[in-house]
Amino acid sequence: MPKNDPSPEEWRKLLSSMPYPEEVKKTKGRRDRREAKREHREAVRRRTTEYLREERRRDPIRPTGALIIVAVILGLGLGARFLWPDEHQRNIHATATASPTPRADETTSPTSTPSTSPSSSTAADLSTPEHVAEEAVRLYLTRNPPKDHDYKASILRAAPYMTPALTENLGSHTDPAWAKLVSRGGIATVRTVKAAPAGNDLPADTPLRVWRKATAQVEVEGYEKYSETTVLQVELTNGSGEGWRISRILGL
Repeated sequence: MPKNDPSPEEWRKLLSSMPYPEEVKKTKGRRDRREAKREHREAVRRRTTEYLREERRRDPIRPTGALIIVAVILGLGLGARFLWPDEHQRNIHATATASPTPRADETTSPTSTPSTSPSSSTAADLSTPEHVAEEAVRLYLTRNPPKDHDYKASILRAAPYMTPALTENLGSHTDPAWAKLVSRGGIATVRTVKAAPAGNDLPADTPLRVWRKATAQVEVEGYEKYSETTVLQVELTNGSGEGWRISRILGL
């Protein structure tokens, strides 16, 4: 008897509890019914034996064997760069040359400037504190996460109206407002910005330093559409005499 086949005792137990089809049970005559049961049992036995043999032939991979195969595949992948260094270098070269090198005229074209950077052909108007405050806040609060990718894009847009120190400071910290906008799938558009003198709780204006309150109406379209009002207190300085720039922002 093939290995793992049921033993005679197991067959007897199986036969005693075996259910028979209705057509076997309804066979007329005791002798014919007994013969029908025997044929049915033989058929079941043949099918069971064939099934067991097929299962042993298709013996599934053990977990240990699967781990070994995975390790071998990973090892081949990591070892390819050492076994075939020339092929590895050719792949790197193909990847590097996939993107065409821009022509000289393209590198100097204004259209090559990233959309998040201020246009070099248009100088920022730094003549009045009010205009600087309004433009900086409008650019900083206008945000499109799918295009901007991170909050630093809005900082770059507003950078011409800010001091380098403020730009660096904003870029080195996280922005909760950006995270909130992304979580809501939103795109923020600034409809209006109005700059006015700050309240009495802030220092008075001087020829070199002033404070302004910028009130922005922002509309957000995302999972839901809503509007919000953002009020920022901004400090502007003109120490060099070349124009006003925001040096500090309160309310972020």
